[in-house]
Amino acid sequence: MVAITPESPIGAVFGNHHKKRKLAEEGLGLRTVGDLLRHFPRRYVAATELSEVATPAVGEQLTIVGEVRSCDSAPFSSGNRRQFRTTVRLRTDGPDFSVTLFSPYAAMAQRHETEFRPGTRVVFTGKAKQFRGSWQLEQPHGFALDGPEAPRLSRLMPVYPLTAKLYTWDIQKVVAAALDLVAGVPDVLTPELRERYELLDVMQALRWIHAPDEWSQVGAAQKRFRFEEALVLQLVLARRRAAHRAQGARARVRRDDGLLAAFDDRLPFELTGGQREIGDLLAAELARDHPMHRLLQGEVGSGKTLVALRAMLQVVDAGGQAALLAPTEVLAQQHHRSISAMLGDLAQGGMLGGAAHATQVVLLTGSMGRAARQEAMLRLVTGEAGIVIGTHALLEDRVELSDLGLVVVDEQHRFGVEQRAALTDKAGAPPHVLVMTATPIPRTVAMTVFGDLETSVLSELPAGRAPIQTNVVPLADQPAWIDRVWQRVREEVEKGHQVYVVCPRISADAREEGEAEQVELDDDGAEVAPRRALAAVEEVHAELAAGPLAGLRTAVLHGRMPPDGKDRTMRAFAAGEVDVLVSTTVIEVGVDVPNATAMVLLDADRFGVSQLHQLRGRVGRGGLPGLCLLVSHAEAGSAARDRLDAVAATTDGFELSRIDLEQRREGDVLGASQSGFRSGLATLRVLRDEKTIVRAREAAEALLSEDPALAQAPDLARAVAEVERSAASAYMDKG
Repeated sequence: MVAITPESPIGAVFGNHHKKRKLAEEGLGLRTVGDLLRHFPRRYVAATELSEVATPAVGEQLTIVGEVRSCDSAPFSSGNRRQFRTTVRLRTDGPDFSVTLFSPYAAMAQRHETEFRPGTRVVFTGKAKQFRGSWQLEQPHGFALDGPEAPRLSRLMPVYPLTAKLYTWDIQKVVAAALDLVAGVPDVLTPELRERYELLDVMQALRWIHAPDEWSQVGAAQKRFRFEEALVLQLVLARRRAAHRAQGARARVRRDDGLLAAFDDRLPFELTGGQREIGDLLAAELARDHPMHRLLQGEVGSGKTLVALRAMLQVVDAGGQAALLAPTEVLAQQHHRSISAMLGDLAQGGMLGGAAHATQVVLLTGSMGRAARQEAMLRLVTGEAGIVIGTHALLEDRVELSDLGLVVVDEQHRFGVEQRAALTDKAGAPPHVLVMTATPIPRTVAMTVFGDLETSVLSELPAGRAPIQTNVVPLADQPAWIDRVWQRVREEVEKGHQVYVVCPRISADAREEGEAEQVELDDDGAEVAPRRALAAVEEVHAELAAGPLAGLRTAVLHGRMPPDGKDRTMRAFAAGEVDVLVSTTVIEVGVDVPNATAMVLLDADRFGVSQLHQLRGRVGRGGLPGLCLLVSHAEAGSAARDRLDAVAATTDGFELSRIDLEQRREGDVLGASQSGFRSGLATLRVLRDEKTIVRAREAAEALLSEDPALAQAPDLARAVAEVERSAASAYMDKG
């Protein structure tokens, strides 16, 4: 073979193994030698020691080193053909395992017996399975560590992310060949950076991450690649922040005698310290001639909407318009009602009885009738309406605004960046942008994923927010406790309060829910008892109305209802005409009913930690103590039950968001719409690598202050430019 470069196709190291090469290309997306070298191991197995397998999990993919206890072959008939079964029994530093190898020929079975003779150290990979009390590896593949099939092994054998029919040693062999032959691997970290942060050069790091002899080598290599990824990421985000600052925007200066001042004079309560502080910060940023780009996060009920409304009124005072983008019609309607109510006659501009400084607040959603939509759009294009609240309907090309000065996005994770861009593109000059979320985000998550936004946190709850008691109702242990749940619901209603009952599904019909019907079979082909059906709104409502909650005023709410039906139901619940609302998670954000004091979450283990925290924030909003009951069939000690116990143990949303992130990874927590390179992290984990991310951000800012074009680090500049050119970066540009 001749010398190869990172740009060489991976066929240069796969040689004649065309099937393996195709699997690597199509299954793992590895096209070049550079891709291959950056396909890092996910863990390591000590090749010199028997594997510690404490408690295997059925279905878990294992790679284990063991010592052969016995190896026996025997013929058997399969149809009209005679085949051979070889059973290899292995000793590990844990339970014994057996693997079964099938051979069409006696000679092949004999080779297995020769290779896997008793006392031989071997490595096998396969899925863990229990059969008659013993552990097995399904679909096993392996070799003797001193045999002819063994690749060149280091003391720590890398285990790679794989695809079907491709094994970790297949990758190991071609990576070893690539490391021997490759030349010209660019090092994005300059010698100065490596010295300052005590990091390996790229070739040494590649050798140690793929073929380490000691755990310290693994650690040093991982430290280097994690810092590299964090640095490139932070440079992209820092340049994005600089680009935002460089854009021109119309300054929207606060007035002392306008709509905002009139609104503040009428407030029946004092703003919290946090609301005042962040309000002043937003006012200063809106008054600048470059666009504000800020993330406002705070617990459910912390008063984010009030802070946003005051910023919107400042923009209206300055002659502009403000748009509030909500993810659902229920939430958009709720915002329209609550903002109109808060403003009173200040929202009746141009109307009889309107206040002197009044504007108009219009709602624009997809379900509105044609006449109502045209009326709303006319008020927007003429500038009569200073505030517009809407869903995706605001993004349509036909919607025009007179002078869009501020875009407020509620629940950031519900919108893709392209959708947000469609709204900001409606402004002549770049508008100011305020993003709100009630899902608390740990500092380094915000720094990594929303690093192009400045971040503010409302941590103080306004007066009148009561504590919420959360309890797990473990039906797996105590099935009779469900009766007490419904008794508590009746008790709350008898006190004059209202209750939410939340279900994970609308209907019990799996086909209606878009799920395929599945029949589960055991090892003998017999049908396993069907899984317990999840609680569904329609069935639960019928059972409760005819049974434990008979006589109470109940109603249903879910996303499949027509918009006017949803709005009618929410209005009835808010007016106290409904005692118990049986709903899906459409009530998760924005629904504000002060008299609702209790929530029952059925099959609570089917919801994420952050979602549970959001949902329970719907109660206790009127100064009355709140109660949240997490009803679950999850077994004690299971991961699902641990999640529920964590939610019951604390109301600290930031602590819960860390737990959620540790369990689900950042890409899941923030939603697919926020993916792209920022949550598709290769080596970084935003909680584990907090210190690395902070150091990388400091390094990025220092580099750009000294050398904005990165002329002194051309390989690093190319890496940053490549990310900026990627599809994810295209989304970022619009974000």
